[in-house]
Amino acid sequence: MARGNGRTINVKLPTQKVITALQQALAKLELDYTTQDEAEAKYQKALEKWRKEVIKFAIDNISKAENMRTSYRQWTNHLNVDFDLTVKDTEFPAEPERDFESMNIHTYREMKEEISNAIRILQLTDDETVSTSTYNSIARYL
Repeated sequence: MARGNGRTINVKLPTQKVITALQQALAKLELDYTTQDEAEAKYQKALEKWRKEVIKFAIDNISKAENMRTSYRQWTNHLNVDFDLTVKDTEFPAEPERDFESMNIHTYREMKEEISNAIRILQLTDDETVSTSTYNSIARYL
């Protein structure tokens, strides 16, 4: 329903175009799911590289350290050194960002089943167009 004017939007979409779009969405879903382990490994590698860059940055700038704190844990023989550096964000190494979404198997299976069911139902119909209400129910996958 359109906001403010109380009228509904009624659009007829070609069934074949919707089926094609759903098939493409299914292929993308399968590709994203099968490559997520590879993408996660790549992200973890970039994150480890970034951590090393941060350590190097901190050591190189230790002379600018403020508010230095130490804590020695005798039972584990660990010395923890903590300090603050005041820097601009352009001086500091940029943290890598995830450019993918991690998906649990149950979410993947649910989405795959819903898309596959929608494709099968649309392939069985004799209608040349898909109503707006039908489109709304599958729009989140397109």
